[in-house]
Amino acid sequence: MVITIPGYNSSAFAAALLRFPATHRRISTTFMSKTLYSTAGEAAPATAEVNTPVKKPKPWLIVGLGNPGKKYNGTRHNVGFEMVDAIAESEGISMSAVSFKALYGKGLIGNVPVMLAKPQTFMNVSGESVGAIVSYYKIPAQQVLVIYDDLDLPFAKLRLLPKGGHGGHNGMKSIMSHLKGTRDFPRLRIGIGRPPGKMDPANFVLRPFTKKECEELDFTFQTGIEAMRILLLEGFNKSATFVNSPKTLEHLG
Repeated sequence: MVITIPGYNSSAFAAALLRFPATHRRISTTFMSKTLYSTAGEAAPATAEVNTPVKKPKPWLIVGLGNPGKKYNGTRHNVGFEMVDAIAESEGISMSAVSFKALYGKGLIGNVPVMLAKPQTFMNVSGESVGAIVSYYKIPAQQVLVIYDDLDLPFAKLRLLPKGGHGGHNGMKSIMSHLKGTRDFPRLRIGIGRPPGKMDPANFVLRPFTKKECEELDFTFQTGIEAMRILLLEGFNKSATFVNSPKTLEHLG
């Protein structure tokens, strides 16, 4: 039999209990989830501990921007698509599902649930797709990473930022508009360099990469994949330090 007496001072009561003969102490007294004495005054093990539920990691949405259709495959403006494809292949996530005006796939990076998405709305209205996904799954803005091309970064260079403006990028303008104007979501920018001479930037972003540039991008994608793992498993600051620091091929084995 276990007797629980709420509000009693357990030490004082135990001391008083010991003044009685052992033959009269065949009781068990429980205080504050601890059993002090069992039959014949012998010490008894503590009662079972309460299991605290383990917090599940929050899901992330990782979006790569680009234009749909074979016509745009391999072009500079679609480098966001290519980065997401590289992540999907590396993590074994199928990108065959179609919904929310996007190609998407669900999986895990480590123990963190992720949704990879490539909006099929055309670049300038990417927000229609991203906004719908965020709204449906109730994903906080801080858990939405957007990957896109950047004319103002040197070719193949990465830059990870926690928030910011659209920098004249129409896809980012559209996303901000559909996320109620917030700028507070992380983004991974991939440098595509400046157009040569007086070429119109609008034409330059639709040009395909050269063979040599594709080889350089393979290294960039390796860095991006590792950055995603660090971001999801160790946090933004460590990932930003990794991404925004100079690297050589030796760092990635």
